[in-house]
Amino acid sequence: MSFDLKHLMAEATRLTRAGDLRAATAAIQAALHGAERAQPMPEETGAVIDVEARHVPDSPPPRSVDDAPVAYDDVAVPGRFIAGSFADASGRRDYKLYIPPEAGRRPLPLVVMLHGCTQDPDDFAAGTAMNAAALAQGFFVLYPAQSRQANPQACWNWFKHNHQKRGRGEPALLAGMTRAVMAQYTIDPQRVYVAGLSAGGAMAAILGEAYPDLYAAVGVHSGLAAGVATDLPAALMAMKSGGVMQGGVASGMPTIVFHGDADATVHASNGEQVIAASVGNTATVEVQHLNAKGARASTRRLHRSADGRVLAEHWTVHGAPHAWAGGSAKGSYTDARGPDASAEMLRFFFERPRKPAH
Repeated sequence: MSFDLKHLMAEATRLTRAGDLRAATAAIQAALHGAERAQPMPEETGAVIDVEARHVPDSPPPRSVDDAPVAYDDVAVPGRFIAGSFADASGRRDYKLYIPPEAGRRPLPLVVMLHGCTQDPDDFAAGTAMNAAALAQGFFVLYPAQSRQANPQACWNWFKHNHQKRGRGEPALLAGMTRAVMAQYTIDPQRVYVAGLSAGGAMAAILGEAYPDLYAAVGVHSGLAAGVATDLPAALMAMKSGGVMQGGVASGMPTIVFHGDADATVHASNGEQVIAASVGNTATVEVQHLNAKGARASTRRLHRSADGRVLAEHWTVHGAPHAWAGGSAKGSYTDARGPDASAEMLRFFFERPRKPAH
């Protein structure tokens, strides 16, 4: 993209001398924006770049970036969408946090949303429309951001053995970030949930297994079960055809899975493995065939305990690609034809508060 940087800077100088500082600032911003756009992107040069993590002072308070209504799906979403940062011994990660208007009046639920590879919190928030849901239903949404320094494609490192257990690596960092937000805001500790897409879904499965005392239920969209890979070759194999399950004891973590059976990135058999890791093979299964008008057909399997309680739900979306079901085109990796994964996950979550420890 060509642009006249010299002309824009000259115009900014003229406006400054004329006393029109607002117009001068706009001209400078336009010049800088043009300079950024003129630089080739990594995919244009063929290079993979590790981006240096920016320095943030220790223990920073969350920094508000916009207290005005934030627009999603052409609907103004009141509340605050702020940026912050959290650090522990495992490293530092930025995040975005949606704070609903009724925050502080009573304890509210918290939903942690883990984006997929190449995504970021803003993209994931737009695609899942989770902030609009949070406004309507009254809950916080935390969007941790993976750094390009930790993974060049911004993937959560679910496939590395040192990022799969309680108290280590990214699971420890994400649990610590969750607790830090809980300590700062009026959040109901029995209604904290985690969901994710693809690599984010795989990390959500790990968090649910590693921190059942923190998260009440898990949503895994187009993801993989905890521990099916411990290195990159095994991860690629698992994504292609399903991984090798480790251990034989079901976690018991309430889990809802969405997976498209036309997913060419993460094979749909991985969804079955996520469910097996949650409930094992002892639950009875009720099969429902759903075909809402205008939406993709889907099969929902309800995995019930002996007393009839639903322990897990597995949604297979027929013909769907590697994308968030029912998502908005304003975000990446979304499939607007549904069913609405965001709404169904929230329903599943809020029916299952975590039982307090005795």
